[in-house]
Amino acid sequence: MTDSFFPRRQADDIRLALLNRHEVALVDVREEASYAEGHPLFAANIPLSRLEDEVLARIPRRTVPVTLYDNGEGLAAIAARRLLALGYRDVALLADGLAGWTAAGGELFIDVNSPSKAFGELVAHCRQTPFLAAEELKRLLDAAGDIAVLDVRRFDEYQTMNIPGGISVPGAELVLRVRDLVPSPATRIIVNCAGRTRGIIGAQSLINAGIPNPVAALRNGTIGWMLAGLPLERSQRRRYPAASETARRAAAVAARELADRAGVKRLDAGELQRWLTEPDRTTYVFDVRQPEEYAAGHFPTARPVPGGQLVQETDHYASVRGARIVLTDGEGGTRADMTASWLAQMGWQVWVLDKEHADVAVSGSWAAPVAEPSPDDAAFQSQRPLPRRYRRPYEGTGNSPRAMQDYITWELGLVAQLERDGSHGFFVLK
Repeated sequence: MTDSFFPRRQADDIRLALLNRHEVALVDVREEASYAEGHPLFAANIPLSRLEDEVLARIPRRTVPVTLYDNGEGLAAIAARRLLALGYRDVALLADGLAGWTAAGGELFIDVNSPSKAFGELVAHCRQTPFLAAEELKRLLDAAGDIAVLDVRRFDEYQTMNIPGGISVPGAELVLRVRDLVPSPATRIIVNCAGRTRGIIGAQSLINAGIPNPVAALRNGTIGWMLAGLPLERSQRRRYPAASETARRAAAVAARELADRAGVKRLDAGELQRWLTEPDRTTYVFDVRQPEEYAAGHFPTARPVPGGQLVQETDHYASVRGARIVLTDGEGGTRADMTASWLAQMGWQVWVLDKEHADVAVSGSWAAPVAEPSPDDAAFQSQRPLPRRYRRPYEGTGNSPRAMQDYITWELGLVAQLERDGSHGFFVLK
């Protein structure tokens, strides 16, 4: 089966499908390090070396149009053959690969999770999200001011290193937990992540939900803290408490109002089951609680992705742009509603499963089916690239100051790049 066997899709056709909100699975099959050097905004990275491990979960409907590309390495045609062996029926190659995209005037974005990061910068630009510099936060902490530092990264990231005194409150938990964590409306709240995006979304979540406290994002997160030469804590275990009934009720009302304003809809379990059998639409179902809650019981078919990470890494979990997303939650639905409010602003069609259905606990766990090796596996293995993971400038503490500063500079230019690209479909609630 030669490369010429596969049809070609033009970059302009992909762009038109994005603008018309049709389902688009545009897949970059290079290794992550190459992908991070430049790719279309809504291209999902599923490297050839991990194709069988990831594709069935990330592109669950095998009749969706899939367009594959590389940068002249010959990987896309190999991946296309593999997808046909897995049962995908509408597989094409991007005409002239990445060069064809740029020749058609397409914008290239660097790094990973670019749609979410660009959206975060758009939110900060449109809402003028307040920021606090690292040096000013250090002065407030040294003076023992009335201040709470809430870290919205994953708990494992928080444990690697954190702002001194910070408490782990992963993003979607903020609105649900903040009233118990910070009972005084006079306490100043600083939200931080590793860089900018999750801090912006976290701070703006509290502001959008009407929290009375003064709120700001730590400018440039732990990167900004390290660039200022300030010390970090390590191996901390400070976490949010259980939500009180009063806090839960107040959070649920605020989050529901935001979700409604963003156009989020509701559905019941019966309708969801019908959707999951439809051959012509892709439906993702995500449980946005924390992993331990999911493990204790969850709705059937729901995949565990805590809400803050789903907003941060949407392209990784929902790799078909234009698909439907359904969220499930417990504790009043606050986390699902807050997450849904952001995903809707990112241009997704989002539903929240009605609470009485979302609260059903089911034993067992969700897992993607495992693909069987195909007959041409030996030929594939001989051409399989070695994994190349992109070294993120915001992970850990061993990054060079130059790499961290270059990353921040790139993020600050994303709003202008979104405008040049013109395909994003984002909006920001006022």
